[in-house]
Amino acid sequence: MGDSVSACSGEILSLAIEGAESAALAAEPDNLVLRAARALATEAGLEGQALLHLLKRLPVASGIGGGSADAAASLRALNRLWGLGWPDERLAALGVKLGADVPVCIASRPARMEGVGEVLGPAPSLPRFGLLLANPREALATPAVFRARQGGFSPRANLPVGWGNASAMAADLARMSNDLEAPAISLCPKIAEVLAAISASPGCLLARMSGSGATCFGIFPQPAAAAAAAAALPPEWWCWGGGLHGATF
Repeated sequence: MGDSVSACSGEILSLAIEGAESAALAAEPDNLVLRAARALATEAGLEGQALLHLLKRLPVASGIGGGSADAAASLRALNRLWGLGWPDERLAALGVKLGADVPVCIASRPARMEGVGEVLGPAPSLPRFGLLLANPREALATPAVFRARQGGFSPRANLPVGWGNASAMAADLARMSNDLEAPAISLCPKIAEVLAAISASPGCLLARMSGSGATCFGIFPQPAAAAAAAAALPPEWWCWGGGLHGATF
């Protein structure tokens, strides 16, 4: 369900975009994929010649790091194409200038994020579980959510080394919250409707908003239950349900 980025040799730096969610990027000629490519070329002292291709499956400005993942994929692909051989740490140092979520997307593994997102640590060992994502198709800009937020942030959460099953994980996470949820709902009331619909889905163990919204997620015991729940949500929403891709169980 993620986006895909590929790169091949070219005489100039260019980007072609297609996919179900590509129309939202039509008016954004300097998106994160191109900005990442230009930043890498400048840092490496290259002209930056490449043909980039983005297959956009994730909704834009939806709080699930799609743009950041695209930028990270661009850096990783061009690092190989241009034969730079840079380690992930060097790519991450460049990527954080593009967005706080880029370093974790470069690492491309479950991680605990701190600071503004650039301080990465090991995540608890994850059990096998189902995941549902749902977005009411209302873009929500992260800066606007932070401006609407009042008060401090919750203290650092105490997390175990790992969870044996989805129920234990959901029970721990249920004691925590997303401090951006209230201001996000004030700007996009539909988020509350999405959260309620996910929570009411059969088998849902926990529902929360992702990042600064407006996408929300649900945790389920099995991927099949998450997929069934996604299929039952309103068809005008963007929805996906299944299991984690690439996670180590």
